[in-house]
Amino acid sequence: MKANPGNFFEDFRLGQVLRHATPRTLTAGDQALYTALYGSRFALQSSDVFARGLGLPRAPLDDLLSFHVVFGKTVPDVSLNAVANLGYAAGRFGAPVYPGDTLSAQSEVIGLKENSNGKTGVVYLRTEGVNQDGALVADYVRWVMVRKRDPNAPPPAPQVPDLPEAVGAEEIVVPEGLDFAGFDFAAAGAAHGWDDFEVGEKIDHGDAMTIEEAEHQLATRLYHNTARVHFNQHVEGQGRFGRRIVYGGHIISLARSLSFNGLGAAVKLVALNAGTHAAPSFAGDTIYAWSEVLDKTAVDRRQDLGLLRLRTVATKDRACADFPYKDAEGRYDPAVVLDLDYSVLMPRAKIGP
Repeated sequence: MKANPGNFFEDFRLGQVLRHATPRTLTAGDQALYTALYGSRFALQSSDVFARGLGLPRAPLDDLLSFHVVFGKTVPDVSLNAVANLGYAAGRFGAPVYPGDTLSAQSEVIGLKENSNGKTGVVYLRTEGVNQDGALVADYVRWVMVRKRDPNAPPPAPQVPDLPEAVGAEEIVVPEGLDFAGFDFAAAGAAHGWDDFEVGEKIDHGDAMTIEEAEHQLATRLYHNTARVHFNQHVEGQGRFGRRIVYGGHIISLARSLSFNGLGAAVKLVALNAGTHAAPSFAGDTIYAWSEVLDKTAVDRRQDLGLLRLRTVATKDRACADFPYKDAEGRYDPAVVLDLDYSVLMPRAKIGP
């Protein structure tokens, strides 16, 4: 058999290293298509002139575009037989990615645990994405529920990695040359800087986007993500949902784009602390979002920027004026589809009118 059937749970072993195909050279066309899909308006990724004013050679590609491409590399080896991608942790964004850079990825299995039903198991992996020079672009841990090929196959000894609650400030990578001292708030479409936010503050982003069937499939193909649940209606029509599931990263990018309204100065993602896809999304769902400030940290020896830790919650077909989240028992509101904990760099203060 020459076709790749994908790995099943019993094919993974602790310490296993998976080198993923296929290296991908990103271009300005990828960024334009990403913008067309999500409408992202963050100035750093939109304007060469703005980026040069902050000390970078040109506008970098969107951080999440790089993340999705790195993620997509892993799918043929990790997720072809997945039931669900369960969560993320300990993620960092490293060197900025520019048009012409080539990304590749590899993953290490750092945890395994069979589920009680004996039919599936959870695989924990740390994935690293690098550019053509070997510089780290993004790394993160994710865990995914994978089917077993043979329910009678003996399970491995369970091992679940101990993961941090958040990426420490000392682990944050500030891109070389990045300087927010001359940050142009008017050009960025932002009214507030790091100093203006308070821990515990919540922001209803107000806007919404409806997912189109063609768009979510186009986006997923853009990242070389081959997971069958996103494409094959012939099979998924007979499954438990009766339709294709939208790639969870599509919801992450929609929520990030919606967050511009209120967080327009949050131009640089630096950490993915934790993330949960609380429920599946489908074409026709309308995505709303709200955010909460979880923490603020001054960056050592930097007066121009600060680190803001955020939680962005995305819902489907439910506006977020009352900040839907969890009930007293810790169960998500039925409308919540994403709970994302991440960190951004922001200019310290708005200067002038």
